[in-house]
Amino acid sequence: MMPPSRITIIPLLVFLLLITQSQEEEEVTVEEEGGGGTWLLLHPNIGICAMHMQLLPNNHLLVFDRTDFGPSNLSLPSTVPCSGDCTAHSALLDLASTSILPLSLLSDPWCSSAALLPNGSLLQSGGFNSGDRSLRLLSLPSSSWLELPSYLSVRRWYASNQLLPQGRVIILGGRRQFNYEFYPRNEEIPLFDFPFLEETTDANSEDNLYPFLHLLPDGALFVFANTRAVVFDPLAGGDRSLRRLPDIPDGVPRNYPSSGSSVLLPLRPSGGGGGTTRAEVFVCGGAPRGSYAAASGGTFLPASHTCGRIFPADPDPAWAMEEMPMPRVMGDMVLLPTGDVIIINGAGAGTAGWELAREPVLNPVLYRPDEPVGRRFEVLNPTGIPRLYHSSAALDFYGRVTVGGSNPHMGYVFAGVEFPTELSLEAFLPPYLDALYDGRRPRKLEAPAEVRYGGEVTVRFEVEEGVQEGAMVEVAAVAPGFATHAVGMNQRVVMLGLRRMEKVGEMGYVAEVVAPPSSEVAPPGYYMWFVVHDRVPSQAVWVQIG
Repeated sequence: MMPPSRITIIPLLVFLLLITQSQEEEEVTVEEEGGGGTWLLLHPNIGICAMHMQLLPNNHLLVFDRTDFGPSNLSLPSTVPCSGDCTAHSALLDLASTSILPLSLLSDPWCSSAALLPNGSLLQSGGFNSGDRSLRLLSLPSSSWLELPSYLSVRRWYASNQLLPQGRVIILGGRRQFNYEFYPRNEEIPLFDFPFLEETTDANSEDNLYPFLHLLPDGALFVFANTRAVVFDPLAGGDRSLRRLPDIPDGVPRNYPSSGSSVLLPLRPSGGGGGTTRAEVFVCGGAPRGSYAAASGGTFLPASHTCGRIFPADPDPAWAMEEMPMPRVMGDMVLLPTGDVIIINGAGAGTAGWELAREPVLNPVLYRPDEPVGRRFEVLNPTGIPRLYHSSAALDFYGRVTVGGSNPHMGYVFAGVEFPTELSLEAFLPPYLDALYDGRRPRKLEAPAEVRYGGEVTVRFEVEEGVQEGAMVEVAAVAPGFATHAVGMNQRVVMLGLRRMEKVGEMGYVAEVVAPPSSEVAPPGYYMWFVVHDRVPSQAVWVQIG
């Protein structure tokens, strides 16, 4: 396999150049075992490996890689000052046009964490070496990084972030960091001890990096590391408010480098009091204990095929276990506007790390959480591109799952290896995007740009064939996640309460919905709002909540 040619950006207006692709967006449906869904090649070469991925509220996809491995395949504009390495290690991709804007990034964000702030800026924290104590802010519409070196109290490598109800961000964990801190910084107490992370560290492989964080509707924070979970109030301090949950029953580690994935299942309105249904956490995949050491010695153990669900706030919580159709480690879990989950990317054997995985899992799996056990999983059509270590996936405003990355090597390697560095960007179109459903797909969605908590909101849309008799109509508010290392930080789906709906004209409808009741249910910020008719979603519009 020949290395992709470097993409050089010639400075024009705002240094933006529409890169001419060697082909149009290519529709790819591979005929192998699997059900529905379609793959599109969005771009054959974006110039960098999409190790980290975030959809921004202007429908641009931010991707970035490390800065310490040498040149990428995407040149910086000649007007950007640089010395030595004059290539870009981060870029913005306009999803509508697939044009690429290279961004200069100085500190190293390798294995870092991030959260969208309430104003739509991306807060990006930690990394390696020059970046391990750095904060970076990408604010719209400036499209340039503001870097704050040494802002963090300690080095953060493989940490996790979660936006809190107050608009603050908790930054928790990282390699040999059994503590957490906040942005903006708590000046009185900049650092809080969190011994749970030390308790869950395995001696030889850790298996508790990139802990799973989920904000629960009562404001408490769910934390999962290795095989164990706790709930606590981060503002009250870890020890004073800690409540321990049962260990996941099969004893399989789920965090880096054993790298399973997790989501908070969609929150739905409950009754007329402004509450929500019980919050439920879903954890899938991972690698058996000892997989990292075994893979380092050339033995690739089968990945885990189990999943667990738990209601953390229950008085006596217990895990309910299920089995996926195939084993998977390093799989990304992406919440869909229908309330379903896509599990995508990853390997069937080995673990996360350089050269430590085999048997790429090419088929996404659709998980329908509301179906009976035994009918929840559906194997979908496969891609032809392995996505292993350092791959990523995120929902976009079309309702597609954008997929990129995969680089199980210390640098960019394009030849002489089983799994070369991958610079392409794909989109997986779930079955609901099949043209068969276009007649009942909501279109021309209109919603206010800003809403307040608990307020009644008017949403307008059209359905060509009309709303089907007996079909459910929902409005889903989806917070986009920051994807890296099989973790989707801050992704969230909140289904809005539908008060009434009436038909207006031949195809038009007006619906009155109730915005999320509180910042605990939906932290302040930008959400994609989708209208879902009979399990078929519209394209999204962006709405700022709170």
